[in-house]
Amino acid sequence: MNDPPKAFHGAVEGVTTSLLDTLRVGVVMFDTDGYIALWSPTVEEILGWPAEAMVGRYYGGYLTEDPVEASSGAPVPPGEIYRALGEDGYWRGKLRVRHRDGHTVEVEGRASLLRPPERKPFVLANIVETSRLRAVEQDLAALDALFATSPLGIAVFDTERRYVRANEALARLNGKPVHETLGRTVHEVLPQAMADTLAQIQSLVLRTGRPVVDTVLAAPDGHGWRSVSYGRLTSPDGRVLGVSSTVMDVTERRDAMEKIERARQRLKLLDDVGVALGDLLDVPRIARTLAGALVPRFADYSSVMLYGAVAHGGELPRAGRPPGAPLLQLGAAAKDRGPVVERMLRVGQDIALERGSIFESVLNSAVPHLVMSREELVCASYPGDPKVQAALDLDIHSLMVVPLRARGTVLGLLLLNRAEGRAAFDRDDLALAMELAGRAGISLDNARLYARERESALMLQRSLMPQQVPSPPGVQIAYRYVPGGSHAEAEAEAGGDWFDVIPLAGGRVAFVVGDVMGHGLRAAATMGQLRTAVRTLAALDLPPDELLRRVNDLADDLAQGPDEPLMATCVYAVYDPSTRQCTLAIAGHVPPLLLTGRGGGWDVTAVEAPSGAPLGVGGVEFEPVSLEVEDGSVLVLYTDGLIEHRGEDITEGLDRLMSLLAGLPAQPFLEDVCDRVLGDMDQGAGPDGRGAAPSGPADPARSAGPTGPTGSVDDVALLLARLGGLPEGSSASWTFPAETYAARRARDAVRGVLRGWGLEVLADDTVLLVSELVTNALRHAHGPIGVRMVRGTSLLVEVSDPLPAPPRERNAAVDDEGGRGIQLVARGARRWGTRHGPIGKTVWFELSLP
Repeated sequence: MNDPPKAFHGAVEGVTTSLLDTLRVGVVMFDTDGYIALWSPTVEEILGWPAEAMVGRYYGGYLTEDPVEASSGAPVPPGEIYRALGEDGYWRGKLRVRHRDGHTVEVEGRASLLRPPERKPFVLANIVETSRLRAVEQDLAALDALFATSPLGIAVFDTERRYVRANEALARLNGKPVHETLGRTVHEVLPQAMADTLAQIQSLVLRTGRPVVDTVLAAPDGHGWRSVSYGRLTSPDGRVLGVSSTVMDVTERRDAMEKIERARQRLKLLDDVGVALGDLLDVPRIARTLAGALVPRFADYSSVMLYGAVAHGGELPRAGRPPGAPLLQLGAAAKDRGPVVERMLRVGQDIALERGSIFESVLNSAVPHLVMSREELVCASYPGDPKVQAALDLDIHSLMVVPLRARGTVLGLLLLNRAEGRAAFDRDDLALAMELAGRAGISLDNARLYARERESALMLQRSLMPQQVPSPPGVQIAYRYVPGGSHAEAEAEAGGDWFDVIPLAGGRVAFVVGDVMGHGLRAAATMGQLRTAVRTLAALDLPPDELLRRVNDLADDLAQGPDEPLMATCVYAVYDPSTRQCTLAIAGHVPPLLLTGRGGGWDVTAVEAPSGAPLGVGGVEFEPVSLEVEDGSVLVLYTDGLIEHRGEDITEGLDRLMSLLAGLPAQPFLEDVCDRVLGDMDQGAGPDGRGAAPSGPADPARSAGPTGPTGSVDDVALLLARLGGLPEGSSASWTFPAETYAARRARDAVRGVLRGWGLEVLADDTVLLVSELVTNALRHAHGPIGVRMVRGTSLLVEVSDPLPAPPRERNAAVDDEGGRGIQLVARGARRWGTRHGPIGKTVWFELSLP
């Protein structure tokens, strides 16, 4: 009985429900004696008794013995109903009626005594089930309370989008009384822009039925924000009745969210600037990066001005600096470009600060300054300052001057500007700028210290590199040295790559290229020690493999310490122009290349030589390889920085270098080849190549500019040697059997050659020294004796024999018949020496040409 009928839940197919269906109002007619004359179907639904069973029966038999409740609320006996009808013609109250199933149903009834003309009076009563009526009453009361007490603005619109109900909270939010709102549309109540948006939302909700929630709009008076939500109203049978809306003041929430977002953006800016500056060690680049990171995110125009000493790795400026000392404008950024902007920023120029200006004040006091108006901006510097005038022309109205500090010292200034169309800086912005300047100051000072160390290392390295590269007969030399650059910097960095060209006895020449692991002062110092060791051992005229072995034996002495052992690669080659023989040995180094002219180009060959372990690895043998080279061939020695690039196998770089050389003309100027190799290998390193440009020929350690090939963080040494023989007729050689007449025949041969060379003035001295050496070989070697003469920048004479033991210089007594030959050679020659060959030895001496 208590279950509501279907009509309560909504529309039954083909039936339109109404509030009466929901309440189930029943109709009963009585005659004046209390007998039922009409029993409607709704009453049947409420009480369960069918009409045919009830018509003609007395109604009182179905009431309980409980008192009924009159409209006054007082309980009265059931019989009082007719008495009230007789007196007042109307009765209202509550009845308790027996249901057909036996339980009691409380109903609320309204009865009227009707007296139609010429007919008997009768009673017409309407009854409603009390529980249903109370539910509707409670819903209406709740709705009224909601409208009256809710802090939210609430409104109901009809299908024509007119206000049909609104509460006082909405009136306060809209700034319009309720009576001026009802019956009107939003266009008649609210500002145009807000009304247009709300009308579109209303139309959308009416058409689709989809609610729109939390749309944030500006308040009608422009001060604050409103959150608006809309939903469609429908009847139980689905008819669209209108739309409802709730409006909430979200100004505080919006302000809080904006503060949170602003704080997040500030933190992100700090983080982004920190990341951008974190791995930079170049003062100008830090200045440019800092200025660029702040525009347009934080300012419209920015500039970084530093003392020149900071920019060039000098000492920090002292407190007692000269008044008016200029600053160097290193970094600048702008939201747009043009002559006026250039006049204000003056990138790369010295900026003289006016005495007494706010810029001078901030520089001296390290206290930031915030300019809040154009009037204050005019007074920022001296009258007529073109930079200030340019700022005014750009509609700049807000300026921050912030000191860049490190170690308690001001390094320069950070200037930030905002123009019209953007809010002026405030104190929070100034605090953020100080934090940014603090981090930038630390980065700038680190870069300054790094620049000092880098310059010291480069200076040491330059002093340890060859100051003069010789040009021996039969050989043409070209070379480049490129200091390394890290991936974070575009600045040169001292490393351990080196090269050398060492003249040897007999017109021969040694070519050396090496690479010490690491960068900085230690690598440069180790490189200098290694180069000195190689030059010293080269003077002993050792074979290449023997020289590398002895250098390797010195590894512990050349190492920086037990925890930092020597690790270096090297290639050592010796070329003899008179025989066109090139002998070389490799210690873990990249292979040399030999270029041989073929037609209009080069045949490029990687020298297949046994590559021993790097220097510093004990117990490794080095094996030599000998090549007979054609005149005009070019030997290419280089370090791995030339061919090694990030993300690429070193063999790919070697193949690219060989392809590049093979595409060059066969007889180019070697200096051009160096430039092409460095430039093209740099471009081939990847899209981030920085390019390279050779320095002038006055620099002994010729550099390819401040940076090397971008793909590599290592430095590069490149040495090209065009190998040629001596001029025709510049050498003569003989072999004499170990007979007594060998000395006489050698003297005659030498004198004849000297006469043909026009060097008769050297004949006596040369013949005497050759005679002594040949005689010494006859006495001790007992084998074939070779004599060779070479005319170059000096006169070289060599005497060879199969005895491996070198001659020893000793002081002969007065009565000794021999022992003075080596003494004569040592005193008569410009220099002399001994070298070992595959079989035997060679004693040589040189005489200066007249």
